[in-house]
Amino acid sequence: MTPRDLIGYGPTPPNAQWPNGARIAVQFVINYEEGGENSILNGDRGSEAFLSEMVGAQSHIGARAMAMESLYEYGARAGFWRLHRIFTERKAPVTVYGVATAMQMNPAAVEAMLTADWEIASHGYRWIDYQNVPEEVERDHIHKAIELHTQLTGARPLGWYQGRTSPQTARLVVEEGGFIYDADSYADDLPYYDTRYGKPQLIVPYTLDVNDMKFVAYNGFADAEPFYRYLRDTFDQLYLEGSRMMSIGLHGRIAGKPARAAAVARFLDHVLSHDKVWVARRIDIARHWLKVHPYAA
Repeated sequence: MTPRDLIGYGPTPPNAQWPNGARIAVQFVINYEEGGENSILNGDRGSEAFLSEMVGAQSHIGARAMAMESLYEYGARAGFWRLHRIFTERKAPVTVYGVATAMQMNPAAVEAMLTADWEIASHGYRWIDYQNVPEEVERDHIHKAIELHTQLTGARPLGWYQGRTSPQTARLVVEEGGFIYDADSYADDLPYYDTRYGKPQLIVPYTLDVNDMKFVAYNGFADAEPFYRYLRDTFDQLYLEGSRMMSIGLHGRIAGKPARAAAVARFLDHVLSHDKVWVARRIDIARHWLKVHPYAA
C-alpha cells in the first residue's frame, strides 16, 4: 500500500463552519525570501536561479549573479512595501512566510509586519532547495529557523512552510513538535490531518496556481489582467461551492511590481465587496479547524 492519501474528503467535504456563516475563508500570503536565497555570499556553491524575472536562468557556480541579486533586492526594497500599503490601507490580514535569514537583513520590514498584526510563519532558515540536503542539516536548519525567528519577532513561529522541501521535511516538522500547522501541501481546498508520522499534524494547504509565481514560469501569466481574472474566477467558484478555503501566494519581487500590484488591489477589493467572506491569517484558520474539527482517531 502506498503511504500517499489519494482519497481525502472524497465527494462530501466537511462543512467548514467558518465564523459568522462565511461561505469562504480567504488567505493572503506574502513570501519574504529576499536575502535568504542561494548566493556565494551565504556560503552556497552558486547564485540563485529560481523565481525571478529571468525565467530559465542558470546558477553561476562559484560566482555572484549581480542581475539576479538585484531582482531579489527589489522585493525587499520596494515590492514588499507596495504590498504592505495595499493590505494595510484596506485593513486586510496577511500571513507572511518569512525566511529567517532574509528577515534578519531587514528589521524595518519585520517591524512593519508586527505592527500590522500580520502572522509571521516560518519559511525556513534559508530559501534553498532541500531535496538533497542531508537530514541532519535540514533538522539543524529547522531549529536555527525557529531560534532566529524568535529573536527577530519575539515569539516562535506556529506555522511552517519550507516550500522547496525534501522527502523528510514533513516528518521533521512533526518531530519538532511546536508547529500548530504545516503548509507544505497543495493537496486540498480545506485543512486536514496528516497521521503518517506518529501523531496528527494539522495541514493547512497552500497553492501554486493562485500564485504570482506563475508570472515567472513558462506556462504562466503574461500580464496582470489574466492574473486578476484567475484570482477572481477561483474566488467566485469557491464562493459558489461554499465551505472552502482560498490561498493566494504573493512575493515582493513579483506581485510587488506596479502593474501586478494593481491586480492584487483590484482582486482584494473584489473579495471585500462580498458578504459572508472571512479574510483571515493562516493561524486563525488553523485554530478554527482545531476547535471545530478536532482530530478523531
